[in-house]
Amino acid sequence: MKLTSERKVATIRYAEYSAAFKYLVEQGMDCRFILQPKMTQRTERIGEKYSPDMVCTPFKTILGSLVEALEAGADTIIMPNGICRLSYYGELLRKILLDEGYEFDFINLNDYTMGGKAMDFLKGLREVNPKVKSTHLLSAGMEAIKMVEYLDEITFEYYKGCGFDPTGGWQTAYKRFLAAMYRADSRAAIEKAYLGVKQDFDSISLVKPPHPLKVGIIGEFYTAVDSFSNREVEDKLSGMGVEVHRWMNMSHRLIHYPGEKNLNVQIREYCTYEMGPTSTANIWAAKHYAEQGFHGLVHIKSANCTPEIDIVPILQKISEQYKIPLLILTCDTQTSDVGLMTRLEAFYDMIEAKGRRLK
Repeated sequence: MKLTSERKVATIRYAEYSAAFKYLVEQGMDCRFILQPKMTQRTERIGEKYSPDMVCTPFKTILGSLVEALEAGADTIIMPNGICRLSYYGELLRKILLDEGYEFDFINLNDYTMGGKAMDFLKGLREVNPKVKSTHLLSAGMEAIKMVEYLDEITFEYYKGCGFDPTGGWQTAYKRFLAAMYRADSRAAIEKAYLGVKQDFDSISLVKPPHPLKVGIIGEFYTAVDSFSNREVEDKLSGMGVEVHRWMNMSHRLIHYPGEKNLNVQIREYCTYEMGPTSTANIWAAKHYAEQGFHGLVHIKSANCTPEIDIVPILQKISEQYKIPLLILTCDTQTSDVGLMTRLEAFYDMIEAKGRRLK
């Protein structure tokens, strides 16, 4: 990597998408990327300390994550766009961090795209390093998008199979793939990591029953996707021998989203109007999983997330109509592993009993 800027750039920590953010900053913007530590309870405590009381949980987590990025040496923060109130959080986050005495430059991409053209965010990114040509930045951006697609595809495959691998090889291959993505410095390296994990998965024999228990994960865009925020629900379920499916990810919701109108046609018996940034997609996914004969649904939302609260009655209706168990999990900074595991075990007993009846 040939640096043309001395900036040390960071952004929010979100699932494993930091690998793609890192690639974009280093290969497209020629800056040094600061990867803050993986989120812990300390992250939450920091965010909770400085956040308004009634703000949603992802705001607190993001704030704590940005503090840890500044502690790690970042001098520039890029705040990505959101598909909910996150789009409006940038200015509040900036003010809180400045009030706490941190010194940094803040690039809020929402300032460039609100009311403008979709590609205006490139102007914001070039503010970080004006020496970079737009063509160079755009090329790296397309490669970062491809990395996001690969991350989502492999993660989807991983949770379909990891609960049925007694050797641990499936998990080893997945971790090796993630590590390679964080190291990637070219499109060739991205492709090599992707093809390598595909070959690894193909070479591992799973001990999978003919009709495994299947659970569909639905929920709020940040909490349902980020394993730290949802206390590793997917890992806990797969550890019980469940095939876990989650449609919600960056590829589906941002890159290849079919659109509200297209999805509304398929769920018009449940809602007439768009209810929120992920509400339509979650109602559609719940119906889809139910129609496919899944054994259970898990709805994951953060505390104080209004759109996800609004769709709960609809999800309950789908659960009743299709006779599919529904577990609603509200995650906040006080969510404990013990309490969550108790609820998941009870839920597993329900879907396991349903699986026996269907055989």
